[in-house]
Amino acid sequence: MKNSVEIWLNQLLPFVDSTNGIYLFIILYALSVTCLVPGAWFSMLSGLIYGTWLGSFVVILGAFLGAELSFYLGRKLLRDWIQKRIAGLPRMEAFSKALGREGLKVIFLSRLSPAFPFGLLNYAYSVSNVTGRNFTLGLLGIVPGTIFYCSLGSLAGEISRFPEVLSGRTDLVSFIFTFVSIIATCIVFWLVIKGTQDIFQEFDSSN
Repeated sequence: MKNSVEIWLNQLLPFVDSTNGIYLFIILYALSVTCLVPGAWFSMLSGLIYGTWLGSFVVILGAFLGAELSFYLGRKLLRDWIQKRIAGLPRMEAFSKALGREGLKVIFLSRLSPAFPFGLLNYAYSVSNVTGRNFTLGLLGIVPGTIFYCSLGSLAGEISRFPEVLSGRTDLVSFIFTFVSIIATCIVFWLVIKGTQDIFQEFDSSN
C-alpha cells in the first residue's frame, strides 16, 4: 500500500512541483484544515515535495487560509450549531470571556503547542470573544511547528519513512520544539485559569 502511494505520488510530482501544483496543494491544505483533518503528515508531505523552506511557506499559506475560512464559517454560518455543542460544558461562558481578555496571548501560545488541535481551535475561537485581528495575528504561532514538520518530511526522503522519522527524531531542534511546546501549553492553561478566576471574583464582588 505504501509503495503504491509512493509510486502514485512520483507520477504526480511533475505537476505537484509546478506553479499550478503549488496552488492546488495550498487549496487542499486549506480544505483539510476546514474539515478538521490532522495536518502533521500533510506538512511533512509538503516538506518532502518542496523542501523545508518552500514547503513551510506553502503550508503556512494553506493553514492561514483554512483557519480564516473556519473562523468565518464558525462566526457567521455555524455559530448557533457550535454554541449548542458547547452549551453544556461547565463554565464555557467564563472561558469565553477569559479568552476575550487574553485573546492574542492564548491564541499565539496555543498555536505553538501540538496539545491543542489546530482545526478544532479555529471553530472554538470563532464563537468566543476573540477579535478577528487577534485571531489572525495569533496564527503566527504555527510558524515554528510548520518548519519543524516540513523539515522532518524533507529529512525522511520518502513517505514510508515518515513514522520512523517522527518516532526517532532526537536532535537539538526536536528537543527545543518539544520544550517550547510544553512551556506554551502550561502558560495557556495558566492564562485561561487566571482569566476565569478574575471573572468569578468580579461576579462575586458585584453581588
